[in-house]
Amino acid sequence: IVPLLSPAGVRVVRGTSRTICDIWLCKELEVTGEKPEGNARYPLREGQLVGAIHFPRSGSDIRDQRIEKGTYTLRYARIPVDGDHQGVSPNPDFLLAVLGEVDTVPTDIAVVDLKKKSADTVGTDHPGSFSLAPLEGDDKAPSIRHDEAGDFWIVRLQTTAKTEGKTRDLALDLVVVGTAE
Repeated sequence: IVPLLSPAGVRVVRGTSRTICDIWLCKELEVTGEKPEGNARYPLREGQLVGAIHFPRSGSDIRDQRIEKGTYTLRYARIPVDGDHQGVSPNPDFLLAVLGEVDTVPTDIAVVDLKKKSADTVGTDHPGSFSLAPLEGDDKAPSIRHDEAGDFWIVRLQTTAKTEGKTRDLALDLVVVGTAE
């Protein structure tokens, strides 16, 4: 997986010196087209490898589940459209964390397998989830913004999207700090 990642990552720091995490996106992401499918806001495939994240100390996901110190892959998933998840999040797009030493295949993972691996990673029955927020503004990547309504810290990342032989810039707004209600 490492050869697929951009050598330049983004370090998220709280205050002047406390590193929250380091993030590397894939150098290039094959996308489903110009427009996302269904209610999604990002044109990615479920189970697709998007990048990696490293926590130098334990952290937490959007559900306040503990993420142990270590390196994890980040794969795209959408919130399920079922009775259990109705109305739980206004954002349907997520990146699920899977322990890096377990996730060694760069190809897409079936959603059911991805959710299980991610849940096993955090030691619960729910995947380790990082919300992809709707893109707001035209900030250059990397940048960070604070959503005071949800008390979320959102980092703007950028990579290259490829579809049908054409490439373009693709921005992702990833919630790295904050807990959903």
